[in-house]
Order: sequence, then structure tokens, then C-alpha cells
Amino acid sequence: MSPAPKKAHGEAIKQIGGYLLGMADKGMFIKPDLRKSFEVYVDADFCGNWNKRYGHDPDTACLHHGYIIMYAGVAIIHKSQLQTKIALSSTKSKYTGLSCVLCEVLPLMNLLKEMKRHGIPVLDQRPKVHCRVFEDNSGALEMAKIHKWRPRTKHLCTKLHHFRSYVTRKEITIHPIDTEDQPADILTKPLAVELFIKHRKWLIGW
Repeated sequence: MSPAPKKAHGEAIKQIGGYLLGMADKGMFIKPDLRKSFEVYVDADFCGNWNKRYGHDPDTACLHHGYIIMYAGVAIIHKSQLQTKIALSSTKSKYTGLSCVLCEVLPLMNLLKEMKRHGIPVLDQRPKVHCRVFEDNSGALEMAKIHKWRPRTKHLCTKLHHFRSYVTRKEITIHPIDTEDQPADILTKPLAVELFIKHRKWLIGW
């Protein structure tokens, strides 16, 4: 990011401070659902921060993704970050977000498998830890579920297809989700107040 703060940065800090002050009495409810294992929600924003007023500032065109990792119905990890890889389409941006979140999920899945082998009780009682990844971009869904090598996406093979064997073994399943039901949107872009409150309540268990 640029080392010189702009007026917009100061306005954003004031807005964040005001929001945190208003949310001081609203905490997270933790209510584990023993029927559920991992659930992952991921979304990406393709150049959504671009502003024609700062058209020559590359920072405004950075790609951005966010994800929420749930276990037993409780949010255990949520993250919003700029992407370091260059993507030339919304599909590639979202697929990059999907790959990044699964880099976080796979070690957790393997940790639970090892705990089970050593007789340590874990919440998920099924023989395999199952992870559902919810993605709202049809192109990213197809790339994740259908293992074809395409000339336009061959550059993604080495870095982003690391999770495909888990999909083949059905330890990870990829499911579509409607954009309005995608809680990860709260981490990638400004939302209408009603939709923002809906996702916020879901995330903190209200």
C-alpha cells in the first residue's frame, strides 16, 4: 500500500471507530452444533475498490478476498485480505480466494484426523472430516469440481490446484450459494445496511 495516507483513509478510520463504539455491547454467541463439521464460505471482489478519482493509483485496483471457516457451526477463523497474485477475471480472483482458504482448512482437517487416530474425542463423529466450501461464482465452481486443463487457465495449475485430490476423494465438496446468502461478502465489499446486518448476526451467532 502507498506510504502516504489520504483523506479517504482518515474518513475510513473514523467510520470504523464509530462502528466499533456502537458495537461495544454486542458480542459473539458460541453455540456448537455437534451435527456439523467444517463449513467454509469464501468470496472475492474483482477490482471493486477501483475509483476513477484515483485512476493512476494501483492500490485501488487490488483484488480482495475474504473467507469464514466454521467448525460445529461456530466461526473459528475469518479473514479479509488483498490478493498478491494477479488475476485478470472475476473467476480467477474467486478461484484464488478458494485456493487460499483451503490452504488454511486442509491442515485443520489433517489435525482432526490425527487426533481421532490417537483416540482424542472431537466434535465431528463421522469417519472422515468433511468440508463444505460455498462459492458463488459458476466459473470458479467448475474449475474446482471438473478437473480439466484449459489453455486459458493452465498457469493456475501449479499453485492453485493443490486441493483437487481432496475433491476427488469427496473429503471436500464444493457447493453453490446465492450471492445474497454468501456471508463472506461482508469481508470483501460494502453492502446494503440490511444485508450487512443479516450477515453480521449470522457470523456472531445472533
